[in-house]
Amino acid sequence: MSQFLFGVFPYIASVLAVVITIYEYRRNSFHFSSISSQFLEGRKLFWGSIPWHYGVLTVLLGHLLAFLFPSAYIAFAKVPMRLLILEVISLVCGFMAFLGLVMLFKRRMLDSRINIITTNFDISLLLLLLIQVASGVGVALFYRWGSSWYASAVVPYLRSLWVLDPEISYIANMPFVVKLHVFNSFLIVAIIPFTRLMHFLVAPVHYFWRPYQIVIWNWSRRKIRKADQQ
Repeated sequence: MSQFLFGVFPYIASVLAVVITIYEYRRNSFHFSSISSQFLEGRKLFWGSIPWHYGVLTVLLGHLLAFLFPSAYIAFAKVPMRLLILEVISLVCGFMAFLGLVMLFKRRMLDSRINIITTNFDISLLLLLLIQVASGVGVALFYRWGSSWYASAVVPYLRSLWVLDPEISYIANMPFVVKLHVFNSFLIVAIIPFTRLMHFLVAPVHYFWRPYQIVIWNWSRRKIRKADQQ
């Protein structure tokens, strides 16, 4: 079972995500949308979206840095005070992400107007994200100093997947909550092509380097004001 969950399924999830994403993009790229519900109800969205995004992006940045520079990350975390700071920041951001996600899930399930535009994949994705964040917070609470052992144990496993030589031994003896966190991450990757998260593929990133748009008025604003006053 471990061989399948951590040695085979990651590749199934990755291939599924890539193939379905390319297919959907080529077939229906102009219809990608986040299906924003802000115009239906924005206050709860704000209080859920802000802590969720700031929390999860900070945690993901820490995961990414440990994956890219494991030796430097381990060396940095050897100093007790630095390790404590990393742990506190990770835990606070994890709680922020979890609370924000709970508010977003509650908003989507209980608001009748938003519930109308909610699909089964939306609910499935939110549940998987809740499991992912909750398991991550659980690891931080009950298996301390994850900032250090993540880089020395989980990162080698993830890198072994990258070179197509999965080392299951790194993850096989981990606690259940750690295994759940790792497996669920691949499950999220597999489901992404079927959800509204696909809209990131058509994000207007090219706006950062496109030429400035010049807007020229071709009517007299003074005449318009006078007409409005009359």
